Amino acid sequence: MWAGDPRQQGQMLQATRREKLPKATDRLPLGLSGFAVSPICIGITMKPDTIPAAFDAGVNFFFLTADLHWPLYKGVRRGLELLFSRGASIRDQVVVGVVSYLDQPLFGALQFNEVIDSVPGLQRIDLLIAGAISNEQSFNDRLRAIYNARGVGHCGSRAIGGSFHDRRCALLSLNYNCLDVNYVRYNTAHPGADADIFPYLRRDRKGLIFNFKSVLSMVTPEHLRMLGLNGNIWLSKVTDYYRFVLTNPYIDGVLCSPASPEQLTELLAALEERSFTITEEQYMVWLSSVATPKYF
Repeated sequence: MWAGDPRQQGQMLQATRREKLPKATDRLPLGLSGFAVSPICIGITMKPDTIPAAFDAGVNFFFLTADLHWPLYKGVRRGLELLFSRGASIRDQVVVGVVSYLDQPLFGALQFNEVIDSVPGLQRIDLLIAGAISNEQSFNDRLRAIYNARGVGHCGSRAIGGSFHDRRCALLSLNYNCLDVNYVRYNTAHPGADADIFPYLRRDRKGLIFNFKSVLSMVTPEHLRMLGLNGNIWLSKVTDYYRFVLTNPYIDGVLCSPASPEQLTELLAALEERSFTITEEQYMVWLSSVATPKYF
């Protein structure tokens, strides 16, 4: 969190912004892996048919877990099974990343085979991800393991990534091109990357930046009521929080969790809208800053 008057915190937002938001059909080079991925990466979903619907809409990037939160990813596993049942050629059109949240020494075992066995047609894991990197020791220890794994094509992998809870480690990874994709947390209640990551990025970075927890700071009508704020003030929609993130030109894409094909449609429709103005960004940061100490 930024310190100081929350009404002034939004002034730290960058003046630069995208003129147009990314689309599901766009493709980004996944580091130096040779893969090209959509700026939308689908994670948890409740309804398996969300996954084929996402593919039909242009999404080719999907996210699974090898351990933590395994039950929550049942919809994604079944959805990928549905997608791959369309024909063997589908598998080569998508990129599937699998995260492990285990720390060393357990992480080094890279127990991803169970994921392959659980999804008929998956066959391999394209992207190995070290999850919840919280300090330099955790980063360095697990980096060796996934570098070695990629080198020998463990489980068919060609790319490596990490999700970061420590922004200093994320910046180190990005500026030294350690990983093909770096998942960071950036939202209206946690905009610290505006101050300690984005201004220091090397222009020649190869690793992608994907955001996660984009809607964690969503302010609801119930929040407004409990805060005693006027109910007539602008209250952002769920999809506005994705628009907020993707207005930032340093964010290449988002990991998102539409619960159903209908929610996916709403998200993709929002990407057809304009990016946010500085004033709108400042307002969303301010509103979350008011609610954050009590509710987030």
